[in-house]
Order: sequence, then structure tokens, then C-alpha cells
Amino acid sequence: MSTNTPTPTGKTRKIKGKTVIDIEKCKGCELCTTACNENAIHMSEGINNMGYRYAVVVNDLCTGCTNCAIVCPDGVIKVYREDRKKKNLVATISNVQSSMKVNIDNPSKEDLSKMDYL
Repeated sequence: MSTNTPTPTGKTRKIKGKTVIDIEKCKGCELCTTACNENAIHMSEGINNMGYRYAVVVNDLCTGCTNCAIVCPDGVIKVYREDRKKKNLVATISNVQSSMKVNIDNPSKEDLSKMDYL
């Protein structure tokens, strides 16, 4: 598996990510769709058991930047980043009750360029 993935604009992406959303706990706030610079997250047409339209991911577009997991107020998003041999969990945030600090181990230049709120 190659780590260079073409983007919709034809550019080559060096990092490939996978985002997993617990759709039954998603409340459809759409913060993750706004935070996603790759437009990899969209709102579903269907609703979950709580009656909310939930977020869905197009993982072919995901770079694993973690923006979506960081902004999710309910902590229902996990982000994985692929290397050549395995997927590594890089972000999961849960039960946020007050202010928090997020550290990303070994961020790439591509990660840092997409995090305009730092």
C-alpha cells in the first residue's frame, strides 16, 4: 500500500488517515465538517437512534490531521493515521468537562500547516 494518495485536485497526499465516528452518539453539530480542510466529512441523509443527522466520512480524502476529533464536543471521533505497515491511533478525545490541552506526537509540516488555530 502506498502512502502517496492522489487528492481530488490531482495533488499527491503523503499522509493517509482514517476517521471513525460513533454515529449513534453523534449529535449532528457539524463542527467536524467545518474543521475538515479536506472536505472528508459530510452530514448524512439519515438519522441515528437519537434523531440526529450524523457525520459520515469519506476516508479516501482523510489525511488524519485530527481537526475533527479536536473540535468534537461529544468526543465521538477517533482518527487513525496510516504508515506503510499499520494504522496508528493519533486522536481520540472523550468526556471533556473543562478546558483541555491536546498534544500531537511528531506532527508533520502538513499537519501544522492545516492547524490554523494554533
